[in-house]
Amino acid sequence: MLPFDNGSPALVGWGAGGHWFYGICPQEVYVRLDHPPELEHVTTLNVLVEDPLEIGELPTGRRRIIPIAGGTFEGPMLAGEVLCGGADWQLIRPDGCAEIMARYTLRTRAGSLIEVENGGVRHAAEPIMERLIRGEPVDPDQYYFRTAPRFQTADPALAWLTRDLFIGRGIREPGRVCIQVYRVG
Repeated sequence: MLPFDNGSPALVGWGAGGHWFYGICPQEVYVRLDHPPELEHVTTLNVLVEDPLEIGELPTGRRRIIPIAGGTFEGPMLAGEVLCGGADWQLIRPDGCAEIMARYTLRTRAGSLIEVENGGVRHAAEPIMERLIRGEPVDPDQYYFRTAPRFQTADPALAWLTRDLFIGRGIREPGRVCIQVYRVG
């Protein structure tokens, strides 16, 4: 039991100024907080990648940089092309988990530019991870590959990209990465 628990539904959260707060909520608000957020499909990125540049073993793991060679994205809310020039900086940790941080640029069909910073993780059993690292085809149900993309754009019509939260499900294929991007509702 929490020190402020009097048996009433309470709201606990992170408030302005970085302080935890709590308070009593009406029952109808508490019930709504019980429902998980919905996911809305935004787009699917098809990112072409080049061969990895192997930096080598670091104290924190094996560093690789995978150049992005372009690609496309298509979906109900966003479509266009992935521009050349970005890269995916991967750190393969000693436990086999790949920490991913990709940065690249999108251009919508209307010509708007969107900066993407997409961090995530990919992990699986050791033999599966070895196949993925070699760039071999692997059934996506055999590994976990999730990201949390963040977007920046100057286009006022796309400002929602800069305010909302997104998650991605990644699929690694030889020569490309597909990421299904969802807005968290």
